[in-house]
Amino acid sequence: MNATLTSAALVLAASLAGCASDYHYSKIDGYRYFKAPLDTYPVLVTKIDGQSTPLSTPVLVEPGPRQVAVQTYPDQYHRFGEERTISLDVKPCTHYYLVAVKPNRISADFDVKIDYEQSVPGCTPPGAK
Repeated sequence: MNATLTSAALVLAASLAGCASDYHYSKIDGYRYFKAPLDTYPVLVTKIDGQSTPLSTPVLVEPGPRQVAVQTYPDQYHRFGEERTISLDVKPCTHYYLVAVKPNRISADFDVKIDYEQSVPGCTPPGAK
């Protein structure tokens, strides 16, 4: 019985120690967070500071000022997606959802906006220990 309690205490201590981490990245995602607005569309995050990103999302980035390139998906009206680059001051431990805002469904022109931002769970901002 005593060994069982000791094992349970060790498992609990190990799981609590896992909560305090050095993970401090932010995330940039091209998925729409809010699905209801009809004028917003998902995007691909193609480059961060001029460097190509993996096509999987979300893309992990260090906090600070960043140049983020996004591209719209091809559709029935456009064979290739359009690309735009925006400046984004990335806050520590924040997940950004970026979207394309188009004036209408068939337009190739778009603006990029932050659809939503949220805290990254389990993230410890640099310098905060």
